[in-house]
Amino acid sequence: MKRDYYEVLGVAKDASADEIKKAYRRLARQYHPDVNKEANAEEKFKEVKEAYDVLSEPQKRAQYDRFGHQDPNQGFGGGGFDASGMGGFGDIFDMFFGGGARRANPNAPRKGADLQFGLSIEFTDAVFGKETDVEIPKEAECDTCHGSGAKPGTGVETCKTCSGTGQQEVAANTPFGRIVNRRVCTTCEGKGKVFKEKCSSCRGSGRVKVRRKIHLNIPAGVDDGAQLRVSGEGEPGANGGPPGDLYVVLRVKQHEFFEREGNDIYCEVPLTYAQAALGDEIEVPTVDGRVKLKIPAGTQTETFFRLRGKGVPHLRGSGRGDQHVKVRVITPTRLSDRQKELLRELAELSGEKPGQHGGGVEDESFFEKMKRAFRGE
Repeated sequence: MKRDYYEVLGVAKDASADEIKKAYRRLARQYHPDVNKEANAEEKFKEVKEAYDVLSEPQKRAQYDRFGHQDPNQGFGGGGFDASGMGGFGDIFDMFFGGGARRANPNAPRKGADLQFGLSIEFTDAVFGKETDVEIPKEAECDTCHGSGAKPGTGVETCKTCSGTGQQEVAANTPFGRIVNRRVCTTCEGKGKVFKEKCSSCRGSGRVKVRRKIHLNIPAGVDDGAQLRVSGEGEPGANGGPPGDLYVVLRVKQHEFFEREGNDIYCEVPLTYAQAALGDEIEVPTVDGRVKLKIPAGTQTETFFRLRGKGVPHLRGSGRGDQHVKVRVITPTRLSDRQKELLRELAELSGEKPGQHGGGVEDESFFEKMKRAFRGE
């Protein structure tokens, strides 16, 4: 039994569209098969995506809020009448009204199934966009039999079970008399035709497994969990129907130095005591390269500065977000005797009574991250 979509995303039934989107991004990142190797991660990811696909669309959400998982077009609800043993609503209609209900033509063209493919991209690729080629596994029409499933030269013949109609008549005795139900033919699976010998390439399925190269144009500004739709690159259709679509789910890798929130980028840079106290002009890494930032005298640690227009481009529309720079004053730990003497003198002038021993470990990893950001790594 399916879980409630609101329960799947962990949101209230009156949650806003932004709350639903944030919950989806968090869970999609948690259960994405590329990063989560647990046995049931893929199933949970699919469950989260299914819930988001419904609740993110106002019309689908309104229908779900009213009917739940039950399709309102099914006629009977999820109550106490069990029609499973009678073939569903269509068969019941046939029993009482002599088969007058309109039934789908089993030989009618049907669209192929959609495919989903996960793709990991770098942080900067999500910011600026990228064109790339990917190979995806999929099914394609067999080149040997051209999708018929028959061995070339053997041909096909009319199904003897259903006489080519694609349907079987099954008689059943009921309290209302002898009723005849029509079902899809089990011999030809509704096609009305069978082949004498199976195609050796596809073993009669009409399809083969292939790896197809797809060219993707990833737009600037995409975020983690975004989907790209590639029309016509899903599974092939049946009975001459169109193929399904391919949905590429993007997984944006975390950056060592930058963090993203919406269209804004955040980072943290170190300052010395002298720079914070006296002021300075420093260079700050951005996704566009180095820029200069003026630090006023008396700047306190964890102060934020804004670099306008240095964030992520807006996916829809023009303009970019901002970059927010948080400064952190680094305490020196490796001091010469002269440096210690000057600091004690400064402390005495300020009326302080510092201890005689320093402590802590120099934050080398912090500086290394910033160096790599300068190099564009």
